[in-house]
Amino acid sequence: MKKWIACFLLTAMVLALAACGGGSGSAPKAEHAGADKLVSEYGFQWTDPNAPILNEKGAQEISFTVFSSKNASALDYNDMKIMQDLYDQTNVFVQWENVSESVYSQQKNLIFGNKDGRPDAIYHAGMSAGEIIKYAKRHVLLPISDYLEYMPNFSKILEERPDIKAQLINVEDGKIYSLPRIEEMGLLQHPNILFLNKNWTAEAIKAGAVQGLTEADLADGLALTSDQMTALLTYFRDNDMNGNGKTDDERPLSFVYNNWQGNQCDLYGMFGLNDNLEHRIIIDDKVTYTVQDERFKEATNFIAKWVADGLIDKVSFEQSQDNFLANGKGLETYGAFYWWESETVVSNPENYITCAPIIGPGGDQTVCVSNNPEVGTGELIIFADCPNFEVLLAYFDRYYDPVVSAQINYGPIGIVYEEERDASGMLVQKPLPEGITTDELRLQNAPLGIIYLSDYAWNNVVHMEPRAQLRLERLNAYVKPYVAGNVKPCPNLQFTLDELNTLANYETNFNDYVRTNLIRWLLSGGVSDAEWTAFQNDLNGKVNLEGLRGVYQAAYDRYLNG
Repeated sequence: MKKWIACFLLTAMVLALAACGGGSGSAPKAEHAGADKLVSEYGFQWTDPNAPILNEKGAQEISFTVFSSKNASALDYNDMKIMQDLYDQTNVFVQWENVSESVYSQQKNLIFGNKDGRPDAIYHAGMSAGEIIKYAKRHVLLPISDYLEYMPNFSKILEERPDIKAQLINVEDGKIYSLPRIEEMGLLQHPNILFLNKNWTAEAIKAGAVQGLTEADLADGLALTSDQMTALLTYFRDNDMNGNGKTDDERPLSFVYNNWQGNQCDLYGMFGLNDNLEHRIIIDDKVTYTVQDERFKEATNFIAKWVADGLIDKVSFEQSQDNFLANGKGLETYGAFYWWESETVVSNPENYITCAPIIGPGGDQTVCVSNNPEVGTGELIIFADCPNFEVLLAYFDRYYDPVVSAQINYGPIGIVYEEERDASGMLVQKPLPEGITTDELRLQNAPLGIIYLSDYAWNNVVHMEPRAQLRLERLNAYVKPYVAGNVKPCPNLQFTLDELNTLANYETNFNDYVRTNLIRWLLSGGVSDAEWTAFQNDLNGKVNLEGLRGVYQAAYDRYLNG
């Protein structure tokens, strides 16, 4: 019966769109029933998570249009089982309008500017803090925080996690205008793990090329000094390690420069720096830029010498992530590399061990702490003129139920998960259909987007994917213990309009200035004292780094104070 109603509504909406010229969201807006009528006539309820949100009359007479970009591999959201299941469970009919990510980026401003043709909401909205401030001031966005009574799951998150709430609040008026994606595994802050070819290393030890190391040491958790690593990389460079008769196709140390994972930042840990791609970190609750530290110059010169000596392949500074992964397959060419897992990079991962951070010339041993957030803000917005928005809020609140979140993120029960749970009440993954990978199955059937998967979900509802669990085990054993307790990543921060203007005026220039100088130094032998002095003068002058720091510090202080 419900599937027939859904088809009927879909047909009616298509006809209405065609009659109005077929533009996105061009059908006239429905009337707002009002909360009392929603309850009395349409059975609207939001407190019982196991009961429908609307009665059968509501299912027939109330509907919503949601615009969303989607992955090219994904099914149309209207055809996804999880969306059909949610309709069966809630009686809330959502017509999804899917476009590619590139089309959405082109149409985004047009959608917001077309008052008469907007959808009711945008999923995968990708709203920045500045965009939220702009459209909130124009009363285009629904202030979600004014209606939290309709969202018990989301309200509970905000009550239990003030840190998450602080990342969502619009500083200008103290309200929340978007719904977040929250997937907390403890992975994103540490995007690099060092892997070492143990067979090549064993050959170097037998040849007497490295001091203070025996074959018995070649196990996960090995901590090499910078001198030992230099000796090993030199041996890898000079010898036919893969046995193909050539000595010029070995890549002693490889990574993907400035990539979100598997990048160069951990090399700065040899000098005690917790660097990252933004060169911005929190130390003792103070916003700190690593490029102002004298140790950054020392580390850059050390790494530049490795590059000049051929111990780091210069391809690392120009290759894409896809090229890096492709080059790791087949004949072994990597002596050591940074990534999250060896299994993704090389054909014979059993030949590689997981290393602790390299110990630098002064005895320092730490790793980068990235600012990759596990809370994705601006993921969904609802337009202020959405009729019966109370129902849509209650509907999207169901996405934050951990069982629903697991299906939104990985795929539905019946396709990805078994109908029956295990003895612990956890979802059980079905065997993979023949001829399809886990990633392919997930991308086809999971819309991703707004979810809440944190400790409770991982312990009570759904197991982490084996690959994610392996990453976490390695990080906990060989990476996280080497980060000082007073060092933290910079979280999502909310800025005032004046602060956003300062960022807009200076941050791009800062990023370009640092990026241009750093790549030049690393590829041309290092930075001289005179160049470093000029660099610091520019940071303190025309680049206005102190102004940028002040903006981030003010926003971070607000974050700490709730």
